[in-house]
Amino acid sequence: MRPAAVPAVPPADGLGGAGVVYELKLDGFRCVAFARGPTRPPFLQSRSGRDLAAGFPPIAAAVARLPAGLVLDAELVAWRGGRFAFEELLRTRQARAADDVALGLIAFDVLALPGRDVRGLPLADRRRLLLAALDGVPPPVQAVLATTDRAEALSWMERLADTGVEGLVCKAAGSPYRARGAGRLWVKYRRGDTTDATVRAVTGPPARPRAVVLELDDGRVLLSSPPLSPPQSRQVAEAAAGRLGAPGHDPQYGTVRPLTTPLRAEVTVTGRPPTALFVRLRGD
Repeated sequence: MRPAAVPAVPPADGLGGAGVVYELKLDGFRCVAFARGPTRPPFLQSRSGRDLAAGFPPIAAAVARLPAGLVLDAELVAWRGGRFAFEELLRTRQARAADDVALGLIAFDVLALPGRDVRGLPLADRRRLLLAALDGVPPPVQAVLATTDRAEALSWMERLADTGVEGLVCKAAGSPYRARGAGRLWVKYRRGDTTDATVRAVTGPPARPRAVVLELDDGRVLLSSPPLSPPQSRQVAEAAAGRLGAPGHDPQYGTVRPLTTPLRAEVTVTGRPPTALFVRLRGD
């Protein structure tokens, strides 16, 4: 299950009404860890299906000590100098060992217990099973920090920003684990500083814009992503009323309606290639 990017942390009833579990978002290698008992090596499955065990012996050894049949969905992370350090994961195991880089497997879900597939259970139940399964298990395997209190999660994110915590992953508490995707049941909010941009055009119907074409102050032009939420779409439609020119074709973005009078917006730009998350129109 892969969470979809969102521009804001959803409220407690924002993912279907059954509550939300807020987890710290860490920057590492996504890894499904299969514990297979003392006589068979563990399998650390990357998102591409590759086995990561050979590159991370301390994690493989820790998973090998877990009960056979336990399957964890987790993030394989590196820690150095008081911060999570994604770049250390790209180095050789010998280089990491020479520099005393710590590794961790931060589990956020349990997919199976010995002899039992639990993917069909609600996330809240799987979370309890995860904590029970890892009770007494020492590092480097541990459960991710999580809460159902949005304010507490936001506080964690701010307090831990200097350690490299990226943001929050927010999940519907009642969601089962779907092998074919998360839909909008799991979403991720990446913490970042906002910047101002100029709204040059909109896409979609004038009454319900889907996205906005943004020009950053450094000259880059980006289409907002993901699509505008309903409240954001309403805000843009109301502000753009009377400012829209005739529709035209943009070779990159398709049919767009340029604004005859530009609007200013607050956005968050993240990633490579860059993605512009629309936050709001500026009132000033």
